[in-house]
Amino acid sequence: MTTIAEELDALAEDFDLLDDWESQLEYVIDLGRALPRLEESERSDANRVRGCSSQVWVVSERADDGRLAFRAESDAQIPQGLIAVLLKLYSGRRPEEIRALDPQTAVDRLKLGSMLTSQRANGLAAMVERIRREAAA
Repeated sequence: MTTIAEELDALAEDFDLLDDWESQLEYVIDLGRALPRLEESERSDANRVRGCSSQVWVVSERADDGRLAFRAESDAQIPQGLIAVLLKLYSGRRPEEIRALDPQTAVDRLKLGSMLTSQRANGLAAMVERIRREAAA
């Protein structure tokens, strides 16, 4: 399995191949379209991410070796794509790996800030915080 740093490098290379923020945003949306849907029962208040203007749900499962697997879904395209990016980085990782990645470093490296409104940036921060909270539990 690749490390978070290697996955971040791979994503950054993909983003760098795209000419402008609109192409990058379309790529993010395409990543979101590829995510499997959650079960209806998983779209519950307990799994809902607070702080997002859209509905976002995150489900985590801890494997016997301590790794956390995340599944997630949003009712809107851009947040769905952003959660897909986060799952590429964080899912299948040990809690200490998750906590070690500075989220702002990842956002800057992928140039996500240039394509997000302040409201979307706040939602992304809420999604990251939810994942990091699961890793700290």
